Amino acid sequence: MAKIQRALLSVFDKTGLIPFAQALAAAGVEIISTGGTAKVLREYGVMVSDLSAYTEWPEMLDGRVKTLHPKIHGGLLFVRGDAKHEAAARKHGIKPIDLVVVNLYPFAQTVARAGATLEAAIEHIDIGGPAMLRSGAKNHQSVTVVMDPMDYAEVAGQLLATGDTTPESRRRLAVKVFANMAAYDGQIAAYLAKTFGMAQTPDAAGLPAPPAHGQPWPAALRVDLTQARELRYGENPHQRAALYGRFDDYFQQLHGKELSYNNILDLTAAAALAAEFADGPPTLAILKHTNPCGAAQGATLREAWEKALATDRQAPFGGVIAANRPLDLSCAEAVADIFSEVIVAPDFTPEALGLLQKKKNLRLIKALRPCGNSALELRSVGAGSLLAQEPDVKATDAAGWRLAAKRPPTEAERQAMVFGWRIVKHVKSNAIVFAAADRTLGIGAGQMSRLDACRLAVEKARTAGISLSGSAVCSDAFFPFADGLAVAAEAGATAAIQPGGSVRDAEVIAAADERGMAMAFTGTRHFRH
Repeated sequence: MAKIQRALLSVFDKTGLIPFAQALAAAGVEIISTGGTAKVLREYGVMVSDLSAYTEWPEMLDGRVKTLHPKIHGGLLFVRGDAKHEAAARKHGIKPIDLVVVNLYPFAQTVARAGATLEAAIEHIDIGGPAMLRSGAKNHQSVTVVMDPMDYAEVAGQLLATGDTTPESRRRLAVKVFANMAAYDGQIAAYLAKTFGMAQTPDAAGLPAPPAHGQPWPAALRVDLTQARELRYGENPHQRAALYGRFDDYFQQLHGKELSYNNILDLTAAAALAAEFADGPPTLAILKHTNPCGAAQGATLREAWEKALATDRQAPFGGVIAANRPLDLSCAEAVADIFSEVIVAPDFTPEALGLLQKKKNLRLIKALRPCGNSALELRSVGAGSLLAQEPDVKATDAAGWRLAAKRPPTEAERQAMVFGWRIVKHVKSNAIVFAAADRTLGIGAGQMSRLDACRLAVEKARTAGISLSGSAVCSDAFFPFADGLAVAAEAGATAAIQPGGSVRDAEVIAAADERGMAMAFTGTRHFRH
């Protein structure tokens, strides 16, 4: 006789149900089931007993109470081999249930539908299913618990071969149940908190959103992300890595090698920068190690590419290219001349795709939707801790700038300040960008002092043969001293944009006035560590 003698099947998702149930029947397993599941099984000739007949108790309260019965939970929970448990089970007519197969009402899908109501959400909070899954998973030494149709084949194969499942499989499945129950409860809690005005719901990526202004940060942060894929390695070959979350809802790989850990970091940074110009003219950026090494606008993407590449012709080798509109053939012909790891764009024309697919390893990524606009930004800081913050999505608003210097900017300078300020937001601190109205001219990123960042940007421009005369210098944080501004002015900058707020603002303003520079204070800092 089979070691698994009795199974309870009650599933919302009927995927793979019939072949699995047929395998159970072939192994001599008695099947108990609930209404909808039992009906489907009978339609395919699978012998099944109704749960209400098994418990001798009818379903009630519109189906809210049907599996919450001692014959069900006793059959799942009693410890096999324990004399007291065995005696109690015999006394009360409780038979062992050795296999429980349950999946839940689709709560997340229900509340995501347009027009979803609180009443509908409440009705899709599963009670009996989680209770059975938890009971079975708790007693996994004796009970096999399955909630994912992807596990049917493994369980059926072991059952047909030996009449039972292995202890290792039961342990794995039990862990999977508790992990999914935590996620399920988290979805419900987040929805109700949002509905009752207590907190924000998770965004489309599955990450919590920041609390509304005036609301406290939650006492506990629950993040539930399903593994999207294992990666070949992390930042370095000796580090293991995996990708979690709904990455594939945001990006579709059309061609090329498997994405690496570093590719994913770079392409998401690139897509965020391109999204900054979603409604603007053709815009293209080239990034390396998440930093832009050139960005520009043009009448076409190809023109934008030529301008962006001119900022730094060395760094783009092995970099990531991001465009704010579908990549066309003309641009594809130009970018194909250098080695790139990834190109990300809202789409690719068939001609561009055909050309770029000739490069076997080049990863072509279609950006399906903007990312990073509503979810919390989370960062591991070691010591078992996470930092959480709102994303930096504050838009550039020239109307809110304060003109700090005596001379106001010209229209060309103002346009350069607007463009550069949008770019410097995406450069690692300390960050300096020299810009014209439609392109970057020199970029200094990730330096230990702002003066060094200025010098690096100037040197980058000089190496590229680019004049900084008449440019705007953009600083992600305030100039703490006048020295960085002086370096920029000596290189040819005639306007500056910075947050302001230094104790030496007066000194910096005076330095700008001495050199006849225009300068705006934005009041907003854009540090990026």
